[in-house]
Amino acid sequence: MAEVEDRQFNSLAERIAALNQQKNFSSNGKRAPPPPPPGRPKSEAPTSNGNAKPLIPAQQPRNPVVPARPQKRENNPPPALPRRTTNDVDATGTPPGIRPPPPPLPTRTNTQSSLNSPALPPRRPSTQTLGTRRGSNASDMSHMSAMSNLSLNQISSRTSNTSTETQPVRKLPPTLDQAKLPPLPPSRKDREATKEAAQREVGGVAPMRSIKSAPVVPQIQPSPSLPPRLPSRPAKSPPQPNNVASQARRLPPPPSGGYSRPGSTFESNRPNDRVPDSPPPVPVSSRPSMAQIEAVATRAASTAVVSCLICRDFSRPDAVAAQFPNHTLPRNDPVGYLANVLCGSFPSATDKARAIFTWCHHNIAYNVEEFFGKCIKGRSVEETIFHGKAVCQGYAEVYQAIAQRAGLQCVVVGGHGKGYGYTPLKDGEAPPPRDPSGHAWNAVMIDNGEWKLLDACWGAGNVGDGTYNKAFKPEMFYLSNELFGLKHFPSDSRHFYRSDGGVPTWEEYMIGPTRAEKALCYGTATDEGISAYTFSPAEKHIWVNSNEVVRFQFSKVCEHWVAEKHGRGANYLLMMKIRGLDGRKDDLVVLETDGFWWWTDIRARDLGAPGQKIWLYGLNRLNNKDVRGLSKQEYLRTIGSGSYSMGWECYFEWELV
Repeated sequence: MAEVEDRQFNSLAERIAALNQQKNFSSNGKRAPPPPPPGRPKSEAPTSNGNAKPLIPAQQPRNPVVPARPQKRENNPPPALPRRTTNDVDATGTPPGIRPPPPPLPTRTNTQSSLNSPALPPRRPSTQTLGTRRGSNASDMSHMSAMSNLSLNQISSRTSNTSTETQPVRKLPPTLDQAKLPPLPPSRKDREATKEAAQREVGGVAPMRSIKSAPVVPQIQPSPSLPPRLPSRPAKSPPQPNNVASQARRLPPPPSGGYSRPGSTFESNRPNDRVPDSPPPVPVSSRPSMAQIEAVATRAASTAVVSCLICRDFSRPDAVAAQFPNHTLPRNDPVGYLANVLCGSFPSATDKARAIFTWCHHNIAYNVEEFFGKCIKGRSVEETIFHGKAVCQGYAEVYQAIAQRAGLQCVVVGGHGKGYGYTPLKDGEAPPPRDPSGHAWNAVMIDNGEWKLLDACWGAGNVGDGTYNKAFKPEMFYLSNELFGLKHFPSDSRHFYRSDGGVPTWEEYMIGPTRAEKALCYGTATDEGISAYTFSPAEKHIWVNSNEVVRFQFSKVCEHWVAEKHGRGANYLLMMKIRGLDGRKDDLVVLETDGFWWWTDIRARDLGAPGQKIWLYGLNRLNNKDVRGLSKQEYLRTIGSGSYSMGWECYFEWELV
């Protein structure tokens, strides 16, 4: 092999290329060299034989393609790179690789000032005249607020240094000078005042003037020539609550023998505490006519009958409530169905509340099995309706659900009730610790926005000897809130709803109106229209050795009560069953009556011996005949014949001590 002469390299790139060729012995060709830099001259290009061929600048491509590198030859050395020169320029006279600068922008002339926004035309003077000024500062403030700081400063509309002001400058009118305004004309009030003052000076009388549109009503001073005003009519007494005590206007004659009547349930029933029946004197000048007095009395009497829940006719709500037994109700929405059929036909909230109350009596019984078994189960309202049994909580929840769906305001009230298991306090016995729990009832809003307390559970029946006795008790609906509170104590003091706003304490509730134990009252008395709250003596025990005369008196449940209309029929003849002197002879004492009260006076020693009992009876059978409406004379005539048979109903019971 011939010796190879060492090559001479003109640049570092040629030497690096030669070194790379020596390392790649298995390569059949050479990697193409990188493209030349942008400023490198492109006047020559290598040919296939390694000789450089000059290129014409005009035909030189924009992005020349590098030709493939020739195959490796051991005898021929790589071609030499062309020497870089600085004399090459392109056809435009710019060295290659340098972009020509952009053409200069045209020179801005004054003709372009027309592109600016045109100036506004001069403001024309306003010809509008101001109207009559108001007598207030509102117009001044509106003009002052319309002027801004920017509107007061005259800012030039010049936008460039080359533009010229060929249009007039915008200017605002001068500000309003209030001192230069003409004075306002005198108002009507000022003219009338001036006219009145002129008439007073000449001794005339000022004419009357209308003040319908005057902003301020003038204060009229009383003239000294007018007569003194008549005394005002005395204020009417406030309406009494619808309770039995306030409706008892007539009292029986006082007892004979110096007997001092013991206090009843409501001490306001005493004759000394009553307001005299005679009205106060009426001024002659304002005395009404007799026709006006009769019209007012008739209207007041009719209103009293309607507002009295005891005498109100509830025959329609009670009849509707009996037409929808629970087994005929739809299963999907029984509450909504009952709210519609029970209350939809009554516009009065009181009638709606009564219909729901009566429906609970017909369709829900007290669950004595769970109550005495102490296994009371919680049920939903729908389950209770179809089950037909519940305790007091279930009654209250069913009533609330139906009432609210009917549009009534109703709540469930929880607290203590003097029902089954309650034992009255004995003389001198301390009340138990406070525990208002164990019972539930409802409060519903009836007519006139009045909250009414009611007990649907006790109104449906009663529990005795482990069994449930179904019996409708309407008094649990119509009792006043004051009387209702004698046997119901809510855990929340807001649920007393008394007309006087009073809140009794727990001790007052447990002791009751009288500290002594009350006489036993049977439910048949209320059915006959006899009040269980106005009778006397109210105490259970009567002292027979007092050497006094004991007054036994009773009244109707309501002043408007008519036995034939509201009760079961004409009243039975009332009589006291006593034991005679030292309890040696039983006797019957017939009570006197005036149509509202029943009374009789008996000496204490004639009542019987200590340990015996006496009763108030109603004579219902005489010679095997119903004797409703029997008079005292007819009774004595029959008894005088010597042959008779009798039967009684027991209303009240006392014990002799």
